[in-house]
Formats: sequence, C-alpha cells, structure tokens
Amino acid sequence: MTDPLATPPDPPPSAPPGLDELASQLLGWLKWGVIFAGLIGILICALMLIIGRRNRSATAYEGLVGSAWVLGGLGLASVAALIVGAFQL
Repeated sequence: MTDPLATPPDPPPSAPPGLDELASQLLGWLKWGVIFAGLIGILICALMLIIGRRNRSATAYEGLVGSAWVLGGLGLASVAALIVGAFQL
C-alpha cells in the first residue's frame, strides 16, 4: 500500500475563471492568422516560380525555397496542440 503523502497531487489543467472564452477566442484568431498567412505565402511563392521561369532562376529558386518554409510552418502549426500535449505527463 502506498503512502498518500508520498504522491504529489496531479490535478487536470483548468482555465482561470473568466479566461476560458478569451483564450478560445485568441486561439481562434491565431489559427485564422496562420491559415491566412500560409495562403498568402504559398501564392507569393507560386508567383515567384512563375515569374522566375525564364532568365530569372534566382527568383524561381527563392520561390521554391520559400514554399518549403511556408509548408514547414503550416505543418508545425497544424501539430502545435499535439506537441504541447506531448509534454504534459
């Protein structure tokens, strides 16, 4: 039998009173911002690829590298909650 004083309490996470709705709204705004920025980023990179097709290989290269960064950022944003949840024991 284990001693109840030997085990520390482990309550589940809970929002402070009155901040639950505000936190949800802020997270919603951030998610919308990430989607908007990702869409604009992909479109700009696609435009750079189109413009750099002929005699502007540096522009096409920057568009290609930029698209990899945009996709990486979108991927990280899409798994953000899973990453944070992995550190909660």
